Amino acid sequence: MRILHLSDTHLDRSGDPDGTDGTAALRRLLAALGHLRALGAVVVTGDIADDGSREAYARARDLLADYAGRRGADVFYTTGNHDDRTAFADVLGTGHVRPDAVYEGEAGLRAGASTVDGRRLITLDTLVPGKGYGRLDGGQLDWLRELLATPAPLGTVLAFHHPPLALDVDIQRALSLQNAAELAETIRGTDVQVILCGHFHLQITGRLEQATVSVTPGVVNRIDLTSRPGTVRAVHGPSASLIDLAVAHGPLVHTLHAPDPRMGETVYEADEEKVREAIERLGPCDERLGPCDAQRD
Repeated sequence: MRILHLSDTHLDRSGDPDGTDGTAALRRLLAALGHLRALGAVVVTGDIADDGSREAYARARDLLADYAGRRGADVFYTTGNHDDRTAFADVLGTGHVRPDAVYEGEAGLRAGASTVDGRRLITLDTLVPGKGYGRLDGGQLDWLRELLATPAPLGTVLAFHHPPLALDVDIQRALSLQNAAELAETIRGTDVQVILCGHFHLQITGRLEQATVSVTPGVVNRIDLTSRPGTVRAVHGPSASLIDLAVAHGPLVHTLHAPDPRMGETVYEADEEKVREAIERLGPCDERLGPCDAQRD
């Protein structure tokens, strides 16, 4: 089974194809990946919409359904921190075409599980509204634990937005999955083989218990870590990952880049002060700074 893994399309209502817009980037990427065949699934791990609009979800659905349908594959979606759960559900439902199981939590939170070519694909919701970090609530972890009690024929793949690991970069640590240890305890000794995430807009591969964690670069742009420490620089260049689960020494992860006339040019750059402000505003509450309800949202 091969999975095309996309993340962070950041489509918006207008769809203005100015090159920094997610629609233009997604179209460019899918055109460049026209040669791909024999896909078992296309997985999109969040930040589908930049503005949470129904128009953005509908455009993503139409573009990706056409691409995946030509290859006999279904598309699976998860929420990210820029997504709106209500609009997501109105257009994309559970994120699964024919789910075997669905978890519904508070505030519209949804997770789903489907079987694809003998493998179980589970999408989880790590969205914390108004924040940039992620968290898996206890009900969702209990639901996951119950599912994993019965192994799938060829193993399980998890997909969600916020990575349970980070590089030695302050903003990644602050905006990653904040209860990764709880997830590790939940999957320990189970048939979870692969975890697919996005959010960081760059490629990282690591481990959580027995599972390989693959973080795919963003479609709308990529983060360049060659800029000064403590800063964040985004550059043009739509990217994705091809995950091959059927090879002897898999999973085999291959990063794919679409040609872009502005490849590597700066989209935006945040200096150290702006990065600190983003961490304070979007990161988890730091109790050392005083009562959480007194801190800025």
